[in-house]
Amino acid sequence: MPVCLTKGQKISLTKGNPGLKNVVIGLGWDVNQYDTGGDFDLDAAAFLLTEGGRVSRQEDFVFYGNLTHPSESVKHLGDNLTGAGDGDDEQIKVDLAKVPDSITKIAFTATIYEAEARRQNFGQVNNAFIRIYNEANGEELLRYDLGEDFSIETAVVFGELYKNGAEWKFNAVGNGFQGGLAALCANYGVEVE
Repeated sequence: MPVCLTKGQKISLTKGNPGLKNVVIGLGWDVNQYDTGGDFDLDAAAFLLTEGGRVSRQEDFVFYGNLTHPSESVKHLGDNLTGAGDGDDEQIKVDLAKVPDSITKIAFTATIYEAEARRQNFGQVNNAFIRIYNEANGEELLRYDLGEDFSIETAVVFGELYKNGAEWKFNAVGNGFQGGLAALCANYGVEVE
């Protein structure tokens, strides 16, 4: 039975799961019936952050345009263009043993592709969630349902996987940003064109 988190709640992933090595982060969402008539394309991403809360290089940003981190510790499994259907819409695999020592936190985010041009925001997205499961046995370890407290935001930080000594923990963040992917990149130190 997975642990269901609330915003701001932190939980250890490895304390109760000794030997946990490979996890899959699944992000999912539905679009409400009052949408803009156009397709919604939400994009999941991972920012591998140093102690200062920023990337140390551009390759520390894993997304549909850079599917695998150079360390092979984080792999994006591909872009879902519609979010149709049940379950995870996009997935990111993390090999905890391969995460470089300089990385202290991995932030998992979702943005709406071309949100401004399409007049879309997270107020039009329902049932958004992040979940983490053990890749070895498929056991769901935790789930965080984002809730409906967004209206104009076009980017959301769902949660963070972070090191605390020898443990890996998860923080249910649930913070929204205006300005989409560019705002997130600026926040984490990724240069955008």
